[in-house]
Amino acid sequence: MHTGLRITAFAAALAATFGTAYGVGRGVDPVVAEQAPATHDDHSGPTPEPMEGGGHGGHENPTPGGLQISENGYSLDLATPRVTAGQRAELRFTVRDGSGEAVTAYQREHDKELHLILASRDLVTYRHLHPTRAADGTWSTPVDLPRAGGYRVFADFTPAKKNAENLTLGADLAASGRYEPANLPAPDDTARADGYQIELAGSLRPGKASELKLKVSRDGEPVNDLQPYLGAYGHLVALRSGDLAYLHVHPNGEPGDGTTKPGPEISFTATAPSEGTYRLFLDFQHQGEVRTAAFTVRAGSAPAAQDSAPTQHTDGQGTDGHGH
Repeated sequence: MHTGLRITAFAAALAATFGTAYGVGRGVDPVVAEQAPATHDDHSGPTPEPMEGGGHGGHENPTPGGLQISENGYSLDLATPRVTAGQRAELRFTVRDGSGEAVTAYQREHDKELHLILASRDLVTYRHLHPTRAADGTWSTPVDLPRAGGYRVFADFTPAKKNAENLTLGADLAASGRYEPANLPAPDDTARADGYQIELAGSLRPGKASELKLKVSRDGEPVNDLQPYLGAYGHLVALRSGDLAYLHVHPNGEPGDGTTKPGPEISFTATAPSEGTYRLFLDFQHQGEVRTAAFTVRAGSAPAAQDSAPTQHTDGQGTDGHGH
């Protein structure tokens, strides 16, 4: 459906079918570009309820986060629940403890106190942001969303408290404007990101740890000099289509540990909490710029052929401002 719908708030979930990667903006926090509008949804069945737990994915903790606005006594207070598509705005939020007080002390993880992920409900637009925190605990970052529709904001953090667990809290964000839904492209194990080619080997399995290997090349040559970004050669975020359950998976090994090489291959271990369609977003840094490659994968049974849209590759446009 291509008829525009004027909205002022949109938070409906839009499940999308499999596809492959596209996207990448230049700069430190890239944007994955939008695909052409499409109309059909993929609901292969009811989404299983996730287990309780924190936000980081991997073989140690496969439980997704981001489905709740409050967890373990902490809440995400989003002061900017709506913006206007195509217009720059200041996104502001606060993490509050059980007494309602703003949290002002965090553990630093991968060089940051808090990682902010912003994704559209159709998983077409994705941004990895690093907001700045004021002394009173208020976080803020500039944001300019290209498309109207529903978005999900994920705050990934660990409070600076003894025995505190990592949490990922989620809240809905609406971008008003002329809305046209988009669909993901068909499956592919190759992504193109700003002139780079990324090949995905391995599969995501429900309830079982599996290795995902991503090989980076450029102009047909392997990239052997990836640069550490936030303490690793790559960062992987997985979002489940439909409810946008969140998995943040870190690579196997760290720079300087004697076993990890700066490319061309980055290895991750991940566990899907259930069958379903997932969108994988890989951040990697080369020659001083961070790129993002995106894949759509299936955990569990393969989707029907008629549920797949044609494969497309699209480079991202522009970057988002942020604080480091």
